[in-house]
Amino acid sequence: MGRKLRTKLCDRCGQPAPILFRVQYDESATWVFVCESCWASVSEDNPFYRYGGTWKARKNQ
Repeated sequence: MGRKLRTKLCDRCGQPAPILFRVQYDESATWVFVCESCWASVSEDNPFYRYGGTWKARKNQ
């Protein structure tokens, strides 16, 4: 079968991205999706950082 292209926005900067990372990065422990650019800044030396998976725009149907 064909593939469906989906879109999703980064919860931090609002930009659309083909790959987003599900993370927690502050005291609230709220799960959010961040783009690669934001992921680099929220993950580095962050005691609250927690990785929860990767979301991809292309998914087999």
